[in-house]
Amino acid sequence: MTIQWAARPQLERCALVAAFQGWNDAGNAATDAVRWLINRFSATPVAALDAEEYLDFQAARPTVELVNGVVRAIEWPSLTFASARVGDRDLLLMLGVEPNLRWRSFCADVVGVARETGCEIAVTLGALLGDLPHTRPVRCTGSATDEVLAARLGMQRSRYEGPTGIVGVLHDRFRQEGFSSASIWAPVPHYVATPPNPKATRALLGRLGQLLDVAFDLTDLDIAAAAWERQVAEVVAGDSDVSSYVSGLESRYDAAADAPFVEDDEDEFDDDDDDEDWFDEDDLPSGDALAADIEQYLRDQDDDD
Repeated sequence: MTIQWAARPQLERCALVAAFQGWNDAGNAATDAVRWLINRFSATPVAALDAEEYLDFQAARPTVELVNGVVRAIEWPSLTFASARVGDRDLLLMLGVEPNLRWRSFCADVVGVARETGCEIAVTLGALLGDLPHTRPVRCTGSATDEVLAARLGMQRSRYEGPTGIVGVLHDRFRQEGFSSASIWAPVPHYVATPPNPKATRALLGRLGQLLDVAFDLTDLDIAAAAWERQVAEVVAGDSDVSSYVSGLESRYDAAADAPFVEDDEDEFDDDDDDEDWFDEDDLPSGDALAADIEQYLRDQDDDD
């Protein structure tokens, strides 16, 4: 049995909110958003999927805790669901590693849990690397399977076509099963991709609240995002090449016109896993070295804290 139930609640006005570690989760921004919801609203375990059915443990390895050289615990990658009451609706929060195996069966299980618990809508959160400057607001992209959700998103539509992750496949399955669904993506500056990225996490939760008509108090993330931005600004200011590069990104960002969200034909699900138009590798000034310098700086800041 691939679904292991801890409880079988019948949830009210329920929305499934899911995020997956891996390719869909730059800077851990999406999974951190779901973790924030789990912690803030004291979510209760509902179910878990059998990780051995869907994960390759050579790719998604368990972690071990050692104390004085003795193994204390092994933590296995998981695929879990928990429920939380937020305002006048319930959330079914899914968190886990992007599956390596049997994607069709995995999607069938996720839809099965959503149907069993009475979910009305499914929303996935994702994060991608792009040439967003760290100094500017995070502009999320997204898509939806019906006009009402599209209007609530009110965002730019991704134009990406190409390889997709589990998010794209899962939304296609939701559409086939008659579920309303939406996908929200936040860009993460490619030159500072080390997690966490509270600014992108905050942007995802802000859009999610707008979509579900739920008010989240995001003050803690506002504070964390401001501190993160100051840290990045400090290291950028100390390198003229980096400063010049970021200034160029800012000019491009400011010149870009905000386009309204437009939904594709409902028979053509628009997968949002990336927006290739945001990333021009030819513009990068020794990008790997630039990213490594900033990431090392942020790690040093964490060590100091």
